[in-house]
Amino acid sequence: MILKNSLSYINQFFFLISNQARKFYLNSKIYNNKISKINEKNLEYKPSPNLLECLIKYDKNKNNIKDFYLNKIWSNENLKKKDYNNLHSFFWLFTLDLNSSKEKVQSVILNWIDNNFKYNHLNWNIDILSKRVLAWISNSKLTYENSSENYKEKFDGLIQKQINHLINEIDRSKWVDDKMIGCAAIILGGLAYHEKEKFLNYGLNLLKKIIKFSFDKEGFPKSRNIRQLNFYLKYFILIREWLKESQNEIPEYLDEIIFHLGQANFLIHKNIDQTFLFNGNQISKNSEFENYLNRLGYNFKNENNEIGGYVFLKNKKFALALDFGPTPDKKFSDNYQSGALSFEIITNNKKLICNSGYFQNYKHQLNNISKTSACHSTLIIANTSSAQFIKQPNGPTIISNKLEIFDKKVATEKNYWSISASHNGYSKRFGIIHNRKIDFLHDDKKFIGIDTILKNKKFKSTTFEIRFHLDPTSKVMKTQDSKTIYIDLNNEGWKFLCKENKIDIETGLFFGLKNNFVENQNIVISGIVENEKQKINWELEKIQ
Repeated sequence: MILKNSLSYINQFFFLISNQARKFYLNSKIYNNKISKINEKNLEYKPSPNLLECLIKYDKNKNNIKDFYLNKIWSNENLKKKDYNNLHSFFWLFTLDLNSSKEKVQSVILNWIDNNFKYNHLNWNIDILSKRVLAWISNSKLTYENSSENYKEKFDGLIQKQINHLINEIDRSKWVDDKMIGCAAIILGGLAYHEKEKFLNYGLNLLKKIIKFSFDKEGFPKSRNIRQLNFYLKYFILIREWLKESQNEIPEYLDEIIFHLGQANFLIHKNIDQTFLFNGNQISKNSEFENYLNRLGYNFKNENNEIGGYVFLKNKKFALALDFGPTPDKKFSDNYQSGALSFEIITNNKKLICNSGYFQNYKHQLNNISKTSACHSTLIIANTSSAQFIKQPNGPTIISNKLEIFDKKVATEKNYWSISASHNGYSKRFGIIHNRKIDFLHDDKKFIGIDTILKNKKFKSTTFEIRFHLDPTSKVMKTQDSKTIYIDLNNEGWKFLCKENKIDIETGLFFGLKNNFVENQNIVISGIVENEKQKINWELEKIQ
């Protein structure tokens, strides 16, 4: 143990020394000269700004540059980190109308260039720098047209210098999302300046590596994160449209991954305008992205029910979704939540049973809370989660144990759905296998659930809970015999019934909105795991 701790301290010491040496190098004249080696080329390809509609939330009321006093803000030390990042990313350029003064816009950029032409760890990090490159090039009508030769020389030079820095540093980034944004910026720079060998080919090769690293054989993110699926699909389509508009060849691997992600996106969002809250996902509206896809001529179809370890069963009025996928590998588990066999029900485009969502800020204690099984509509044993987590130094928690799903069965008939599966997340600690079966009878508008607790020889007697999280707008009432709970969801009535076990109502937290929470209600079935095969039966029936 002493030797192990000593080696750990030695590794930390050398890491700190190496890190400080690298910071010194990045701020040196040697590094500045290295990334300042550019070709004297002017901006050639000027992409349509509306291609970034999938990434940018446009303001309906466009602003004029005269409403901004940005030259006085660059050195404002009182800016919050979020405001500072937004300012230096220049994504606010997309909120300007085209009647804004080009001279003033270019004056703001020139002022920024004069003060930030060298590497600065605060505003030259991969995320901010990449967004800045995208914004400057994509808004060329304001940032570049009708400018002086002196301005163009500085603008073109700094764009290429920033891309040189991206190429030099992007492999060191631990965040795959940052790599994707940086990759897009490098590719756009290659197209904009006709730098095929230096920028474009590098960017496309990096894109291929990202796809190979981040996606499984079926083209679904290895993280099993639906939010990340949408993020990647948007950037892949954006890059494809740039290549198409600039009359460059579109790689086959790019078309292939867009096809797979498009099919997954269609299956997840088909027939509903609700967000499934599995594994790091949060509430978002997909309708704008769907309109974007339609406008560009993308038309995805998918007749399957399963994708990425999820099953989605839907008709015009109801949807049933269940997570029956395994835990991802550790390196892809930053946003994984321990909701094995958790499920959600949507009725008439309203969430009846849901999970609690995800608190994204990993530095906040609510991030860890939102990862627990108790925040999902599933089984909890002895107040512990099906997956266990370990804290990374200066990073989010990642899983420490593998969880397998087996005995998966899905049946769909005209008036009948059935899903069943088992997981072993509680096997090593408690000697328990959890099996869940959910049937839906369409004509009766009734969901019938059976949660089975199977014990092996190493079984330890303990407590169990099965939680059913409700949308925060739901109202609930329990009967005196503690066997029935009535749910009112926007004037739609449902009855939850469990005859053999005690049920109760508890107040919980709902994390569906990004880095926010509100109270919601939970239906809880609780009891003791007996030393035998144990079934917990429950029903959920529409009554009005």
